[in-house]
Amino acid sequence: MIIYRSTKDGFLNDAFGHDIETIVLKAYQDRTGHRVAESEIRAWRESLVAMAKVLRHESIPDDCGVAIEYVIPQTAKRIDLLLTGIDEQDRSKLIIVELKQWESASVTQKDGLVRTRFAGGESDTSHPSYQAWSYAELLRNFNEEVYSREVPLQPCAYLHNFVDGAVLNDPRYQSYVEKAPIFLSGQTERERLRAFIARHVRRGDRGNLIVQIENGRIRPSRRLIDALVGMLDGKREFVLIDDQKVAHETVFAEAIEASEGAKRVIIIDGGPGTGKSVVAINLLTALTAKRLMAKYVTKNRAPRAVFEQTLSGSYRRSHISSLFAGSGEFIETPTDTFDALIVDEAHRLNEKSGLYSNLGNNQIEEIIRATRCAVFFIDEDQRVTWKDIGRMSEIEAWAQKAGAAVTHLKLASQFRCSGSDGYLAWLDQVLGIRDTANPMLGAKEFDFQVFESPNEVRRLIEEKNRANNRARMVAGYCWDWKSKKEPSAFDVIIPEKGFEMQWNLAQDGGLWITAERSVEQIGCIHTCQGLEVDYIGVIVGPDLIARDSQIVTRPEKRSRQDQSIKGYKKELRENPIEARNKAATIIKNTYRTLMTRGMKGCYIYCTDPETASYFRARIAHRHEQVQPDIELPMVADKAKVEP
Repeated sequence: MIIYRSTKDGFLNDAFGHDIETIVLKAYQDRTGHRVAESEIRAWRESLVAMAKVLRHESIPDDCGVAIEYVIPQTAKRIDLLLTGIDEQDRSKLIIVELKQWESASVTQKDGLVRTRFAGGESDTSHPSYQAWSYAELLRNFNEEVYSREVPLQPCAYLHNFVDGAVLNDPRYQSYVEKAPIFLSGQTERERLRAFIARHVRRGDRGNLIVQIENGRIRPSRRLIDALVGMLDGKREFVLIDDQKVAHETVFAEAIEASEGAKRVIIIDGGPGTGKSVVAINLLTALTAKRLMAKYVTKNRAPRAVFEQTLSGSYRRSHISSLFAGSGEFIETPTDTFDALIVDEAHRLNEKSGLYSNLGNNQIEEIIRATRCAVFFIDEDQRVTWKDIGRMSEIEAWAQKAGAAVTHLKLASQFRCSGSDGYLAWLDQVLGIRDTANPMLGAKEFDFQVFESPNEVRRLIEEKNRANNRARMVAGYCWDWKSKKEPSAFDVIIPEKGFEMQWNLAQDGGLWITAERSVEQIGCIHTCQGLEVDYIGVIVGPDLIARDSQIVTRPEKRSRQDQSIKGYKKELRENPIEARNKAATIIKNTYRTLMTRGMKGCYIYCTDPETASYFRARIAHRHEQVQPDIELPMVADKAKVEP
């Protein structure tokens, strides 16, 4: 969908003879039925007038096509400005222009990301060249008119208020700037951009290419399919086994049928390590190879980031990043836009979307509406925040309202925790989640150890990590995130043991669990759920203790910054029994999730000595596992090194 379409002549008349922002706003409201923020109207006014000054020159054909706000189908992305015409080789040519009002930015250590200031404060965001190039990749990968005709695309970025280009042209961004040149403030830069456009558009096409692109069929290109299938091929971690294969083939068949007929909803129940994500990624690949529009969806960013990185290999992630989405991206998606949406970690879905949880109606409803086949992978015992609504009953209710046929599948085979179903049952028993027939853990079932010092857990995790970078420390969210504002500060501090570490949240974000040297920082539920390592070290905080052989949860011991139980105090006043039960479930599920991230072993330290004794007493026939309280020398300099 294109909001505004004209020629250069028409655009200049609107920009200088009228209020261009008013014209675009009316077109936007007419086409979408929605309003926009005042900041966006101001951006249209300033950026479009700046762009009009560039185009106001005889070197650029008067009848070249101009389009504003092209909404890329199946995404929430909008390309700011498109220019079309005929190049010197007599080919139709499309120029993508990303417009920015930025005045400053800073370099980050993350691929393709810079840091700049927005209305809500500073945050990381895509480098303008990366953003423009990634939009071009979306068109190359999904717009049949573009890839079948091999339409040449030339992305670029224009930051008309940005003076000093040292940051944006930093060598670490060179590969993106080469693909999508960047132009800054000033007359010289304006002339550079004008010459750049004139070089690619020699004659006008009266916007014919814009019409063809807008009407182009949306489906995966053969280029994308070959890349995705090639990335998955040969990766042993994505091979399907036993009931994984059964679930995959069942869902695949139903998704094919749903694409031609009635709406389907498939709910796949599976505990930790049963291969939910493996099946999900295989389904994404298989359905894409069938030229169907499918996406992998999660609430948490971490699994998406890790799978994008894992699959991309030697390819840039933008080749496949368009196949991944957050659960809040379907608020305005029309009915049956997608052939299949594959929702991993569906237990983490929320009712509302957006930063302030004030957008949309219900994520489950929106996902079911947006696709012919909705696939929900779920483990209700991994609901770990107050807002999590991902229950089978909730999904079934929305499916019924949508008139969708519901299929239930089960993943039972255990591939994590050394394949020990006994360990999972024991964990449910020992955490007080449910009664099982496993009150004691056999020493040979799983490498689970309790230590009297967090330093010893850390030492052992670092030792295990040297083999293949697959061991990490995590903790319950009982410590404030001080290093967010003060990078040199420690967060998880246990003074009586001389233990200090930083939360992982500042540097690596969703890729913490795979990033080099991230073993030096400690993770939380939000950056490890849905992912796995070989060995996990868990610090059990004061929010979970044992008293008289019973587990007691203390939500008041959670960090005040923890959003997981936001809403607890309000509900405690209105319905104290239900509030305490819900908080207890969240805390127990959190530690159950943390303690099942390790495929080969889990080592824990409890801040409460009686709790440590409680766990230790439930390990049967064990060798002596309790280590002396080793106090390692403080290594503040090492711990402060940013990954």
